[in-house]
Amino acid sequence: MSQVCIENINTQKTGRIAVHGQIEKSKTLLIALHGYGQLVPYFIRKFHKIDSTRNFVVAPEGLHRFYLNGNSGRVGASWMTKEARLDDIEDNINYLNQVYQRFVGQQKFDKIIVLGFSQGAATAARWIEKTDFKIDAFIQWAGVFPPDLEINPDNSKWHSLKHFYVVGNQDSYFAENSRDEYNQSAWLKKHNFHPEIITFEGKHDIYPTTLNQILEKVG
Repeated sequence: MSQVCIENINTQKTGRIAVHGQIEKSKTLLIALHGYGQLVPYFIRKFHKIDSTRNFVVAPEGLHRFYLNGNSGRVGASWMTKEARLDDIEDNINYLNQVYQRFVGQQKFDKIIVLGFSQGAATAARWIEKTDFKIDAFIQWAGVFPPDLEINPDNSKWHSLKHFYVVGNQDSYFAENSRDEYNQSAWLKKHNFHPEIITFEGKHDIYPTTLNQILEKVG
């Protein structure tokens, strides 16, 4: 039986970005990464109740699209799977760097906030660790740091940015004594992370009232 040989080839792919707000007036850029199976035309609606004159929201869509059920019907997007994951991680970092440069190049923002929801939290954490761009706050919403993420101990950005760990009290993915919640608490403690923990009445979703409260804390 002959051995299978796999080769990589770099190609160009078009990513979709949904935006909300008035970029010329906004002092805060909020880069929001969606969860597994979501699409940005719908995900961006979760940010329609924040002040659009102060906050400009940019929601890039994961580069993988697929049918949510079978081979037709509703479509969702994701950031990566276990297949060729290292390639996808590198592609995501390059992609998000381009997103950042595109919008920061148009407007001077006082604050840059990254929000990662569910699967998007892991992608956001990987990007923050690898990018050299200025980021003032990370909102880790109903998602976890990748357990295999290697944190550079000399990287002071994690200790200089504001870090919020946000989970609903009815979130089935983070039920009391669940494996995800336990592992995340242990991971944060191991890496000397001390986020501000915020809980709210709700499920696995983004709630505008809670989001607005966090944005006020960032300033």
